[in-house]
This record gives sequence, C-alpha cells and structure tokens, in this order.
Amino acid sequence: MVELESAQLNVIFHALGDVTRRGMLSELSGGEKTVGQLAEPFDMSLAAASKHIKVLEKAGLIRREVRWRTRVCHLNPGPLASAHAWLREYERFWTGRLDALEQLLREEDAHNPASREGDDP
Repeated sequence: MVELESAQLNVIFHALGDVTRRGMLSELSGGEKTVGQLAEPFDMSLAAASKHIKVLEKAGLIRREVRWRTRVCHLNPGPLASAHAWLREYERFWTGRLDALEQLLREEDAHNPASREGDDP
C-alpha cells in the first residue's frame, strides 16, 4: 500500500512541478474550462496544452470530458489532499524545530538581561 501511495505521490508531485500545470490547476479552481481556455493565458498551442493536461490527468488532478466537439476540463482536488497530507508531516517537523528555537532564544534572553529590549548594552 505504501509503495502504491508513493508511486501516486511521485506522479502528483511531477505534475505539480511545472509552473504551467500549476497555473492550469489554478484556472480550474474557478470552474470548468475548455482546453483552449486553459491554453490561452500561457500563449501556447492546443497541442502543447493537451500534453500538460495529459500529465494532470495521469496524476488524477483533473478529468476531461467531451461535449460535442469541445473538451472540457474539471479540477479533481482529491489527489491534492494526498500531497497535502504528505507535506503536513514536514510542517509538523519544522513547526517543532521552530518552537524549540523559540524556547532556546527565550531561555537565552532570560539568562542575559543585557539583551532585553530597552536595556543599554
């Protein structure tokens, strides 16, 4: 199960590793868009946009449907939750480290009265 999750996270982070794809996801957070609408802000061809969209689809971050001759894309936020959960572990790590640093600095200030605000050196 862990290997499957790891493989899926690799695909998600690969998709998120490109500024154009992150921009496309941002555009989709406002609602569905056609492939042409997704390509427009990036001044790219439909073929280039389609390649980015395929990477996002492979990661499960978007889904595409065909309406007549138009392809419409929708955001699928579920996989972002997996990535966020993974990142949250590192948030806890850094929060703990910063809390320890803050405590150390407070202790240092308590033992060194000259470093207190308003005191003359």
